[in-house]
Amino acid sequence: MKTFVVVGGTSGLGLEVARALAPEHRVVILGDKAGEVKDASADLGCDGMPCDVSQYEQVERAFDEIAMRGAVHGVAHCAAMWIGGTLTDLAPETIRRAVDVNVLGPTYVLREALRHMRAQGHGNVVYVGAIAVDVARPGIPVYRATKSYGKSLVESVAQNTGSNGVKVMQVHPGPMPTRLQERVGDSFLDTVYTPPAAVAREIVRLLLLAPEDPYVSDLRVLQADGRW
Repeated sequence: MKTFVVVGGTSGLGLEVARALAPEHRVVILGDKAGEVKDASADLGCDGMPCDVSQYEQVERAFDEIAMRGAVHGVAHCAAMWIGGTLTDLAPETIRRAVDVNVLGPTYVLREALRHMRAQGHGNVVYVGAIAVDVARPGIPVYRATKSYGKSLVESVAQNTGSNGVKVMQVHPGPMPTRLQERVGDSFLDTVYTPPAAVAREIVRLLLLAPEDPYVSDLRVLQADGRW
């Protein structure tokens, strides 16, 4: 049985990824709210750990504890904080939290995932970006900037893996009807969506790639509606 870590696995896309993997694999979902982690893990029959990805010590501890039971075969980083509004309208503390979650979060998660996977000699990482990094939209400068950081980070890390056994990939979905989309406010709502379950299937396909499969690190898989 393989072990997969789903960061942000308590709702939306992350929950769909965990749901798809749980019947046949050991799944550990990470989320920053203990109650949500408890409920989601009970619903799926998988493991769960509270973890604020913006805090390095919590990320390090989570991966060390998970790895104590064997290899970590795959990590899906689905956690993100939505932040909409013009720069001058955003509170400094809101900006800071978005940077903490969307910039420090994937940095710490990739660091710990790669630390374990390189020691093992194998493993797949999938980072969930956003189509917003390729198509500028008014009113989301901080969100787009933080997700652009994740894209740049993954591209650079992917080029430095040096082994087909460890793959670092990213998926850039279009708008999805998830809790994040519900929080955006009427001025940002979309009317055409990519179903989370469809994007989850693509993420699971990448997570299940074997070490001997063709080198696909740095692959960007776009699941977006036809407007883009």
